[in-house]
Amino acid sequence: MNELLVTCTALTKRYGGKTALSGVSLELGRGRIVGLLGPNGSGKTTLIKILCGLLQPTEGAVLVDGQGIGPYTKSIISYLPDRMYFSDWMKATDLFDLFADFYRDFDRTKAMSMCASLGVTPSDRLKTMSKGTKEKVQLVLVMARKAQLYLLDEPIAGVDPAARDFILNTILTNYNEEGTVMISTHLISDIEQVLDEAIFLKDGQITLHDTVDNIREREGKSVDALFREIFRAHNIEGGAF
Repeated sequence: MNELLVTCTALTKRYGGKTALSGVSLELGRGRIVGLLGPNGSGKTTLIKILCGLLQPTEGAVLVDGQGIGPYTKSIISYLPDRMYFSDWMKATDLFDLFADFYRDFDRTKAMSMCASLGVTPSDRLKTMSKGTKEKVQLVLVMARKAQLYLLDEPIAGVDPAARDFILNTILTNYNEEGTVMISTHLISDIEQVLDEAIFLKDGQITLHDTVDNIREREGKSVDALFREIFRAHNIEGGAF
């Protein structure tokens, strides 16, 4: 088992003439909860999809647990996309069957327990569920695995504020503590209390990567306040936030 879980070297991704990521180099260890923080369009989803193997980088290299992206890395990564991708006719229990077939680390007992905690009825069809309940089902699928890397793309964006603490607590109490959780979001104040590290992504480049404690000590302010300060200036100088 490699001490470094994720290593990105000079990662660049272009879509035609548009550069989504530019020279991103990054190292992540184990047992961490990491915030991937940036406004919409900063490259967060692109980076996550490259780590998952859903996108190929234009340049640069990625290693997860010392391996290039492929069948092994996909088997140890648990990915929560920013939108639902299952058919509405399916029940949560159908999805549990599917995940049990695909992933040997999927724990059905844990999934059922999480459904009970989150107020989800596993025998209901997705088409009868609210948007928030569907997102809870996706979260259950992801967090019921004993993965090494959890990649959560905007897990609290579509959830009402009252449910956010509940969602974060579900993440905190169910991830494999030998693994690492990366949470992509622009809602910094809601997740700051659970983070060990923060990565600021701006125009496809990492402008800051440090522990949350170091940031607070050095800057004399919260990660959320620093984020707002940096990206407010970015918004004023460069246009849309």
